[in-house]
Amino acid sequence: QVQLVESGGGLVQPGGSLRLSCAASGSIFSLYAMGWYRQAPGKQRELVATIRSRGSTNYADSVKGRFTISKDNAKNTMSLQMNSLKPEDTAVYYCRGRTQFEFQRDLSGSWGQGTQVTVSS
Repeated sequence: QVQLVESGGGLVQPGGSLRLSCAASGSIFSLYAMGWYRQAPGKQRELVATIRSRGSTNYADSVKGRFTISKDNAKNTMSLQMNSLKPEDTAVYYCRGRTQFEFQRDLSGSWGQGTQVTVSS
């Protein structure tokens, strides 16, 4: 299984920007679907954005137009550019990767340990 490690979280003021990165221990070329999820205190983990192996993307309505997901197969990394951040974006952000086998069977796949994003003045 590919191991994933997030970085780039921190404290930012409302309206600010952050860029999260997810580094894979192996090749992400084998991952059919990758994505960012987040979990705020007292809430369930929710999908933020996903990107497929061919580059198609999908976003939660709450982040459309503000967040951009991307990946670099050569560097085995995935990123999430977050602009116009709001207090309600405060959460622990996790990256996830699944092979096609795992995706088709809705298996868990690989998860990172999470990185905290806090949006506050």
